[in-house]
Amino acid sequence: MNLQRPSYGELLKLKRWNTPTIYNGWEAITEHDITTGFNREETRDYMPQMGPMAGYAVTVQIEPGNPAHPQSNPNAWSEYRHYVASRPGPKIVVVQDLDAPRVIGAFWGEVNSNIHRALGCVGTITDGAIRDLDEMTNAGFKAIARRLCVGHAYSTPVRWGCEVEVFGCTVRPGQLIHADKHGFLVIPEEDERRLLEAARFMDDNECDTLIPAARSGAGKSAGELLQAIDAAGGEFGLRTKQAYRKSGEW
Repeated sequence: MNLQRPSYGELLKLKRWNTPTIYNGWEAITEHDITTGFNREETRDYMPQMGPMAGYAVTVQIEPGNPAHPQSNPNAWSEYRHYVASRPGPKIVVVQDLDAPRVIGAFWGEVNSNIHRALGCVGTITDGAIRDLDEMTNAGFKAIARRLCVGHAYSTPVRWGCEVEVFGCTVRPGQLIHADKHGFLVIPEEDERRLLEAARFMDDNECDTLIPAARSGAGKSAGELLQAIDAAGGEFGLRTKQAYRKSGEW
């Protein structure tokens, strides 16, 4: 598939909404299973003050508990960094830790986050660990990870530019990702172009229908309030179907 991808400006606009709002927009337009494409396991956002991040996946697998890896390919770091540098940005580094759910060592720290930031990466999603939290924050490199860790052990790139699985979700290189403190969403390429418009629409739709109805309870009986919410729910669903011509219940 060779579709025009969102511009850098559109990615910045996607960051104005949280990941659940982006999911709502994606749900309205996609033909994919809406129970897939996001993390099935709990994640932790270590820099929630940075807000959401959006970018294209670069992928790498590590196994910090295996001392053979650093010796098996002495050029691994250089080759991996050339791969990262060759991909279009903004980029999110998706790291599958083959030791997981155990945590033996951290791939991320002050040095690695600064290097990746210089290579056009805005953050990482890793089912392993990070360290140097304050220094990573100072670098402006957002991290969604399993936990913190003291040492790096035998952290080295093992495979890169490959399909990975993190937090129960499969990610392929180049896929668009939106992530924040709630988790992350991986967008199919055919849904990218309409995603921003759909997220805006669904946010407006909620604010124009269901939310005002739910907050209009002053002076109303429970029956009157429920009637207003039911009517707003019908209007919400009708607007969505008219906009995106999708079947199903809303």
